[in-house]
Amino acid sequence: MCAGVAGFLGVALGAFGAHALKVRLAPEMLAAFETGVRYQMYHVFALVAVAWAWARWPGRVLAAAGWLFIAGIVVFSGSLYLLALTGTKALGAITPLGGLAFLAGWLCLAWGARSSIRA
Repeated sequence: MCAGVAGFLGVALGAFGAHALKVRLAPEMLAAFETGVRYQMYHVFALVAVAWAWARWPGRVLAAAGWLFIAGIVVFSGSLYLLALTGTKALGAITPLGGLAFLAGWLCLAWGARSSIRA
């Protein structure tokens, strides 16, 4: 369900950026917005992978991967959306925290898949 909602929002925000914001934002702010959309969409597929793996091999590590990807979308992409829309540069300081959540999510997905294959 989370992957579907995140995917829907990613497509909607991408269209909003491409059509409504293109003429309203400075190029660097539009690029930040587009980076948020791109990373959100990448991690929609990561959420699908987690859901598939968790359905086969339920476990806390795979569940953590899913929650970390969701946190990454909210913090990384969300901070870039807000940065682009408000121009508040301080929001850029929290973006790396979302990136760390993405990285931790990928490590948990790898660990969970490896642990499941070995079991």
